[in-house]
Order: sequence, then structure tokens, then C-alpha cells
Amino acid sequence: MPFTFFNDKIMELVKATENDIPLIQDLARRSWENAYAEILSAEQMEYMLGTMYSTEEIAGHLQHPHYHYYLIKDGESNSFEGFIGYENAYEDQTTKLHRIYLVPESKGKGFGKKALAFLADKTLEAGDGRIILNVNKFNAARQFYESQGYRIYDEGVFDIGNGFVMDDYLMEFIIHEQ
Repeated sequence: MPFTFFNDKIMELVKATENDIPLIQDLARRSWENAYAEILSAEQMEYMLGTMYSTEEIAGHLQHPHYHYYLIKDGESNSFEGFIGYENAYEDQTTKLHRIYLVPESKGKGFGKKALAFLADKTLEAGDGRIILNVNKFNAARQFYESQGYRIYDEGVFDIGNGFVMDDYLMEFIIHEQ
């Protein structure tokens, strides 16, 4: 049974298990179809969803001791609205936010802000003081991250196979000076 780590009347964060992989895959598809429809080709989106969100890939993450997935649940409607996936100790004293996605109808309800606050708490608990992430250069999420105190520290183009690349800003949030 999932254990709720963060709970209020508006949102719950529930630790995901292997039983939740189909739900994570569905939430990823629903959010990606909205977030990336005008950024990525349909072929690249299908390729990335098929590789990054395969059952084997997510199961491997869930078995890794530093990688965590939490489902974002609307406390009022009792429905799952997204998820967050992060890895503590990704680099020295650094947690990497690999994924945070919300379905389109849940945006603007404060779930993203609360999930990032939760991530900051979990980062400190793990002994890390910095959070990093990649965001597509054309994704409006960049402005959301900046509004939450993240800053761009670099950029990169990453070959992800099949002739596709990710063209990203690298962002960071310093929780405390190290």
C-alpha cells in the first residue's frame, strides 16, 4: 500500500511502486501530449515516451536506492494528476530532478510549487544542497522554474538516439551554500 508523505486538503504525494508503472506511463503521455505538442515531432515524442517511460526503464529506476517516484494526487477529487521523479546523490551533494509532469487540467492549482517544495525537503534529508534539472529550451516550464528560484547555469544538446537530440537549458536551485 502506498504511503503518503505529504498530505493536505489540496494535494498528496504518494510514493510510487512497480504497480504504479502503467499510471506513470499514462500520466506522462497525457502531460507530454500537451507540453511538447508544438516543440517535438510526433515521432520524437513517441520515441522518447517509448524509451524513457518503458516498463523496464521505470522499474529500473524504482529499484535504484537513490531514485524516487511520487504520484501527485488531488486531495479534493482523489485523482492522480502527475508525478515527480528524482535522484538523490546524482552528483556530489546534488539531487537531479529527472521528471515532474502534471496533466493539463491540473496546472495552476499549486501542485507544481508544492512538489518542488517537497523535493527541496527530500533533497536536504538526503544530505544534498543543490537540485539540478534539464528543461527543453522551448518549454514554457522554464519560466515556472525561474519563478521558483531556479536559474540557468549551462545549456546542452544531448544525442538520445534514433537521430533525435534534446536541446536543453541546465538549471539549478541552491538550497543552502555548500
